[in-house]
Amino acid sequence: MAVLGVGTANGSCSLLHAAGLGYGASLALDLPVKVRLLDKESKKVLSDPDGLLEAVFDSWKAAGHNLPEGELFWSVKSKIPPRQGLKSSSAVSVAAIKALCDATGIVLENADIVDIAASAQLASGVSITGSYDDSWAAIEGGWKLIDANAPDAKSGLLLESQGPLSEDWAVILILRGAREQRPVLEDFAYQQQAFTQALTALQEGKDLVALTWNGRGVIGALNDNTAKRMANDAVMNGARAAGISGSGPALAIFAPSISRSTIDRLHNWYQKYDDVEIMETTIINAEFGAMDE
Repeated sequence: MAVLGVGTANGSCSLLHAAGLGYGASLALDLPVKVRLLDKESKKVLSDPDGLLEAVFDSWKAAGHNLPEGELFWSVKSKIPPRQGLKSSSAVSVAAIKALCDATGIVLENADIVDIAASAQLASGVSITGSYDDSWAAIEGGWKLIDANAPDAKSGLLLESQGPLSEDWAVILILRGAREQRPVLEDFAYQQQAFTQALTALQEGKDLVALTWNGRGVIGALNDNTAKRMANDAVMNGARAAGISGSGPALAIFAPSISRSTIDRLHNWYQKYDDVEIMETTIINAEFGAMDE
């Protein structure tokens, strides 16, 4: 079995859900994914219930690129909890496209990779917006504010930032199991006030304020009262920001890395919940400053 190409990417958490106002932003997190393109099937069974990776092949060809000759198979190694709102689909899509680039020698701009990833996610039904913001975070780090209604990734880019400094923050993820069903756009229609507050915060450079407001909007759209209580508990226990990520059900909680006592208190608090897994990670900063600074 030969490895034809390898691609890597990472997960992220939401600062602004694109279904709310048509604008989205996601912050890159150290949740790595590695995708390999193979000429023979791996012994490890590949789980791809939505047919996302087959959609990557189709979107790659639709973009005018040829596939390597012969039978092709995928292998995925991911530390992103799937179906929890932590952007596993975008990360896998981006990593798979980078593996195809590696296998074919084709060099694409990051914006082109994001466009192909969006096409694959829409086609497979794993995204209702194209998840352009998630794919940007998966490939470049930091966060980008995007217009989900723009014709392509490059023209839809409105703002970008390296994100809060990684060394300043601990990110605690509260994993509540795989999402049982995806929301529809109509579910977000009555939460525009919260999403507007999140958008304003991003425009003012207040990333973590945006995360909290966005979380309130998504919680309202999902009618997830347990998530509402858990997010409030985080702030009561010393967190600076907390909100549901993506379309849930996972929560992302940010606490100052200098305060280990606060981090430990948060870990201990959520251990009392049944069927909850706690994961700690860090931000991946982009290698540039904010465009409007």
